Amino acid sequence: MTPFGRRMRELRAARGATLTEMATAIGVSPTYLSALETGKRGKPTWALVQRIIAYFNVIWDEAEDLQRLAEVSHPRVTVDTAGLSPEATELANLLAVEIAHLPPEAVAELLGRLKILRKRA
Repeated sequence: MTPFGRRMRELRAARGATLTEMATAIGVSPTYLSALETGKRGKPTWALVQRIIAYFNVIWDEAEDLQRLAEVSHPRVTVDTAGLSPEATELANLLAVEIAHLPPEAVAELLGRLKILRKRA
């Protein structure tokens, strides 16, 4: 599941909407919406994100959060390390190999650390 899919599912559950109801309202198939929630489809288009925001009637920070989550919700990621340091290439390759084997708390720790480092840069 992607971060966007998880948040969309939370919002849908809080509203008490079924996949079919939401899909009909935003103009997609229930199958596509399910695949988007579970991470079997790539990140949604900007236009679809806007329809989802309108469907949930969220504004300001929550709408921005949904847009940000959509941007970081590629279920398959390619990391181009050309021109970066050997350490950056090693990090990308090691993460690609090990991420499926890391316990959830280790993933959360690494993610938190990267967010802190990003803010400093």
